Amino acid sequence: MKIKNKIHRGSGNVFADIGVAYPQKTLARAQIMSRIAEILKEQHFTQKEASVLLGIPQSKVSCLVNGKLSMFSLDHLLVLLNKLDRDVEIIIKPKTKEERIASTHVLLTA
Repeated sequence: MKIKNKIHRGSGNVFADIGVAYPQKTLARAQIMSRIAEILKEQHFTQKEASVLLGIPQSKVSCLVNGKLSMFSLDHLLVLLNKLDRDVEIIIKPKTKEERIASTHVLLTA
């Protein structure tokens, strides 16, 4: 019996591809969480040190670095970035004529 595998091209947002509600918002949170985890790693923080700096329990630091999206709102992640001495800028602009719908994007810089 021959099995045919179907390959589907992804949209670029895995959360949209798997049917998550509000996929752009979820992707933005995931990208921000990933960047926070990178910053903690770059600074060689232990989870205990990160806990003190961020003002959250060590168990939540573990959730943060392990990508537990449901544990953190977008607002909370922005506060954590500020605690890591990172500025956060939010730009709101009209969508372009070429865009079918307005979108949300995260631009990460060093």
